[in-house]
Amino acid sequence: MIEGILETAIYADDLDAAETFYGGVLGLEKVLRAGNRHVFFRCGQGILLIFNSAETVKPPSSDTLPVPPHGTTGSGHVCFRMNGETIDRMAEKLNKADIVIESDFRWPNGARSIYFRDPAGNSLECAEPRLWNLE
Repeated sequence: MIEGILETAIYADDLDAAETFYGGVLGLEKVLRAGNRHVFFRCGQGILLIFNSAETVKPPSSDTLPVPPHGTTGSGHVCFRMNGETIDRMAEKLNKADIVIESDFRWPNGARSIYFRDPAGNSLECAEPRLWNLE
């Protein structure tokens, strides 16, 4: 039986900008960086994988792990789980960093979400877990 999501992947062409944004602005702990191929961050009980799609579509070389080529192009979406007070603090951090909050609203069940973009154009959301009845 599936227990949950262990990792989530999004894609960015500029890993330096992604590393600065996710580590510096959002405050996630960097786990690993592999050149211009990927940078990984700890996110609660899971890992956020940020890949450069131009690199991950290439077959692995003989000295790498046997992970098949994969990837996509275009913007993705990640929703970070946060309580209401933490969403307030995140909104303040984003405003101070001149990151535009595209939407800040309450869902019909009362859960709050804020939406914004990373430097690669991925849609990011911070939401209360009750959005999916996961309190």
